[in-house]
Amino acid sequence: MADFSKALVGPWRAVPVLGVTQILAWGALFYPPVLTLPLIAQERGWSITFAMAGFSGGLLVGGLVAPLVGRLIDRFGGNYVMAGGSLAGAVGLMLLVVLEHPVAYAVTWMLLGAAMAASLYDPAFATLGRIFGAGARGPITLITFAGGFASTVSWPSSLLLLDQVGWRGTYLTYAALLALVAAPLHAFALPRERAEPMAAAAGKHAVAGPFLAPNGLAFLVVAVGFAAYAFIPSALSAHLLAMFGRSGIDAATAVFIGAMFGPSQVAARLVEFLFGGRLHPLTIARLAIFALLAAIVTLAVVGISPTVALAFIVLAGASNGLLTIARGTVPLYLFGAAGYGRTVGRIAAPSLAMQSVAPVVLALAIEHGSDRAALAVMALVACISFASMLMVRRPV
Repeated sequence: MADFSKALVGPWRAVPVLGVTQILAWGALFYPPVLTLPLIAQERGWSITFAMAGFSGGLLVGGLVAPLVGRLIDRFGGNYVMAGGSLAGAVGLMLLVVLEHPVAYAVTWMLLGAAMAASLYDPAFATLGRIFGAGARGPITLITFAGGFASTVSWPSSLLLLDQVGWRGTYLTYAALLALVAAPLHAFALPRERAEPMAAAAGKHAVAGPFLAPNGLAFLVVAVGFAAYAFIPSALSAHLLAMFGRSGIDAATAVFIGAMFGPSQVAARLVEFLFGGRLHPLTIARLAIFALLAAIVTLAVVGISPTVALAFIVLAGASNGLLTIARGTVPLYLFGAAGYGRTVGRIAAPSLAMQSVAPVVLALAIEHGSDRAALAVMALVACISFASMLMVRRPV
């Protein structure tokens, strides 16, 4: 009972709080556009490319502000920064509903991009790094359990809301959740403790030096590896359901298959939490990227059928689940807990930029080539990510 009470009133309270808010943030801001943007474009007479470009521009802005978000969390904590991100996201979603001019649409997505930079995994990792210091690996893994269900919750919920209240009602519902649930949880329920960044951590998830300097070639290679990888889930989230549909898979089945992405992430994260402490996060990242590369190549060679699509989603979800953890733990293990928020923010910047261009690049590959050409592009980017991670050497 004492341990349970400590989890509720001590620093570990951050884990359930961020677990809930990650589901809300990903489910409201990142996953719905694949379903809502075609409807917005159709109603307002825009091209799908323009509608998707707004989302991409938002991610690009998120990449530009991510280092600032990391520095602010290092200084002030996630309470203020992530609460602001939730409120900005709520305002942005409401503006999407009421503003119809194309310029206003583009500017609104810039606001939403900044909101994502202050709401999704990277600021959550930075917040945990500030709270737990060198012992943040366990908490980082635990919040990704909840976040892994975001797509599983968001896509079916969005389909239901779209059917009942349309895309406007869907976004207003999500805006209310961000403003009335996520923002108060960030502001009032997140712990305000700050760990000594250089203090030794105890337990199986402890991190000990030596560490690399968070600059120079090693940092650049790590950033390139994660940025190249970030291209793939962004491209998949924007186009995979449509690719399944073009292969002859009906919409309900495609959504069901896509919803398996979340449980696959969580299953992989559970394995990592139970057994991954024996492996360096860099090793886990390499294995996950290689598995994703194999899955992409298999889908391109064998072709898309319901069975193959399900197998692909399971493997891609498991890989993404492990890479999400690695994005938080590899910098911690390589560069240390001192200035961790700033380090994570600097790594997030090129990753968000790659996420921003991925939907447009893949749309061009599909439009001027085929779905198989799009898979080839993703395989090439996965090779770059894998090669980058192989180049990184642990500090000795």
